[in-house]
This record gives sequence, C-alpha cells and structure tokens, in this order.
Amino acid sequence: QVQLVESGGGLVQAGGSLRLSCAASGSIFSSSFSSKAMGWYRQAPGKQRELVATFTSIPSTVYADSVKGRFTISRDNAKNTVYLQMNSLKPEDTAVYYCRAANRGIVYWGQGTQVTVSS
Repeated sequence: QVQLVESGGGLVQAGGSLRLSCAASGSIFSSSFSSKAMGWYRQAPGKQRELVATFTSIPSTVYADSVKGRFTISRDNAKNTVYLQMNSLKPEDTAVYYCRAANRGIVYWGQGTQVTVSS
C-alpha cells in the first residue's frame, strides 16, 4: 500500500518561508525512489488543483510559472522524502498543498497540508 504523508504547512506572513515534506512509503518505493515521478500540487478554494513543482521520470524538474525563482523542489532518496522549499510567499500561494506520486500509470495523492499566507 502506498502512503504519502505531507507535513510542514501552516500560517505565515507574506514574504515568509515554509518547507513542506512528503514522506513516501509502500512497495513501489522499495527501489529506485530517485526515478519516481513525484511532485507538489495545490488547490485553492473554488479553484482547480494545479501543478506547483514536480520531478519527472526523465528525470527533470518542472515548475509552475507563478512559483519559479521562489519555490524549490528537492528529494532525499535515502529517506524516501520529497521537499518543497517555499520562499517569498504571497497571499495567492494560500492553498492546500498535495504530494503526488506516479508509477506505471497509477497516481497516488497525499492527504494535503494547508498553507495560509497572510498579507
């Protein structure tokens, strides 16, 4: 069974920083964690879920234009963990942030962590 557990969300003032973590467990991560396509998405109230940043299986990284230069995705393969460092946060970054993993055409989601940026 695949589990993705996010942590690190919270309330921060505009201009502040947060680091989100996504700890992955399950048989698909037992080997080659580094090659798994994993990333972060977010969903604000009344809006569709959107890509924030992701590792692809190529491998490479993809960022949404709105977060380029402010957010950085990274991974610790020894810990099966993906991170999202968020700097210079803006009120429009307020959303529930979800960790996503994909393997052989199957997509897995975490439960989400709330990020709220006050102005």
